Amino acid sequence: MPSCCTPGHGDAATVALALSTAPRHRVADPERAARRLIGLPGGRFLMGTDAPDAFPADGEGPVREAEVGPFRIAPTTVTNAQFAAFVKATGHVTEAEHFGFSFVFGGFLSEEVAAVSSTVAAVPWWRAVTGASWRRPEGAGSSIATRQNHPVVHVSWNDAQAYCAWSGTRLPTEAEWEYAARGGLEQRRYPWGDELAPGGRHMCNIWRGDFPTLNTAEDGYEGTAPAKSFRPNGFGLYNTVGNVWEWCGDWFTPGTSRVMRGGSYLCHDSYCNRYRVAARSSNTPDSSTGNIGFRVAADTTEPGAQASP
Repeated sequence: MPSCCTPGHGDAATVALALSTAPRHRVADPERAARRLIGLPGGRFLMGTDAPDAFPADGEGPVREAEVGPFRIAPTTVTNAQFAAFVKATGHVTEAEHFGFSFVFGGFLSEEVAAVSSTVAAVPWWRAVTGASWRRPEGAGSSIATRQNHPVVHVSWNDAQAYCAWSGTRLPTEAEWEYAARGGLEQRRYPWGDELAPGGRHMCNIWRGDFPTLNTAEDGYEGTAPAKSFRPNGFGLYNTVGNVWEWCGDWFTPGTSRVMRGGSYLCHDSYCNRYRVAARSSNTPDSSTGNIGFRVAADTTEPGAQASP
């Protein structure tokens, strides 16, 4: 399993649903899509953490000096509306749709869907749901009709790459992501400081309560929140921790898994305290779940990443 936080399609052997020859869709004629990206100057910063509650196996530490050049990055993750425009323009079929299933948190499923879904043994709160995809996040009977401004989910790293090719953007490197997510705050725990809820104010969308049985949704959301929720960080980026995991361009394990950053609405300090800026995780490039999305970046010289009207 790539991560304790998200199952991967490699786990499909345990649920007998894998389609190992699922085709890879490629955009034949990429188009440039207007994007609103925030220009950042880059520079040197302290990356990672040596905090006592870090996960050494994840490679969060040691703290080291990193350097990134100037680049641009989206203030939000790609939304359902934006991804729908890409699909309409290109006919892209996601890997979840090719596989015929994706992974959904069991608490979100209707009784009918839950009855025919398969539990992932190592993480029983995850279900392999036939028909779950970006269009139907909880499988049959669900839709994104009321979630147009929410992050697109059930998209693999490969799907994100296809979107980037079409939009004239790219995934941020892991160093770029952390630099941007910190919002100019050096070695702070969160994008806004060291306290999770300063003054009692909720600053991100994570699991509140007892995982995985009780989510009080005190921050306003049980599942995804709109991509532009809560206060942005010092660079103007929204939800760089919580809400959905974000794919980065880097390998986590060469040839096997890609880096994901930021944690998600399912993160809780009792098992997955990875909604910290320095936390990291991974999954295989073909994997998708209901809590993985992505945001795009671009070099400062790329003409395709323009400000949208």
